[in-house]
Amino acid sequence: MPTHRYLSINHDGGFIPFAHRGGTGFAPENTMAAFRHAYELGYRHLETDVHATSDGALTAFHDHDLSRTCGRPGLIGELTWSEVARARVDGDHAIPLMSDLLEEFPDACFNIDAKSDGAVEPLLALLNRLDCLDRVCIGSFSHRRLAAIRRRSRVCTSASPREVARWLAGSVPSGPDCFQVPVSQGPITVVTARSVARAQRAGKPVHVWTIDDPREMQRLIDLGVDGIMTDDATTLERIARANGLWPNP
Repeated sequence: MPTHRYLSINHDGGFIPFAHRGGTGFAPENTMAAFRHAYELGYRHLETDVHATSDGALTAFHDHDLSRTCGRPGLIGELTWSEVARARVDGDHAIPLMSDLLEEFPDACFNIDAKSDGAVEPLLALLNRLDCLDRVCIGSFSHRRLAAIRRRSRVCTSASPREVARWLAGSVPSGPDCFQVPVSQGPITVVTARSVARAQRAGKPVHVWTIDDPREMQRLIDLGVDGIMTDDATTLERIARANGLWPNP
């Protein structure tokens, strides 16, 4: 069984369906509309990303800059919150603060990708201020960033790429609470029956991203993974329900 409460809250330690960036099939990624839709479907694990503005506001936003989703230039780390707040995703949707999400959905868990070093301090301060460490898991592609978070907090963390490599080589590292990985990375197949079983024997669940095809969802469920992250929230709900894996929050 997983040891961190995040990994068992709302679903009794079973399969976790995650709405990736809120689930982008209904509304643009990382917008309040997307998160509300996923929540109304019954999702209680919501995935997002964070960047800090130049004045320390913590935004729920994937990219370092505003160009792809907001159609305007500007690096979030170089802009103030008042400047970022004027941007609109797909022309209509405001960029939410991470505090907005945590307060809007007080019984939801959040999987948060800390996208920059500058986001670490405001993120940990926010989680402590709102007393919500038990309902957050932090991930990052930076091993150094994750190591710093672990030294300073009891928050749940997923494995870094370095730790994933150790796991695939046969040694399960003690640092991460779970593995959150793609099915494959380049020519390497990451998620196999053997790798999943190895992690689970060590009490570390395996969550797979980002899966939108229903046949692949079913294959991974049959393989025994502990969670799936998807942009297609309605499809994963249907597949999870068909397998008796939909949570009852």
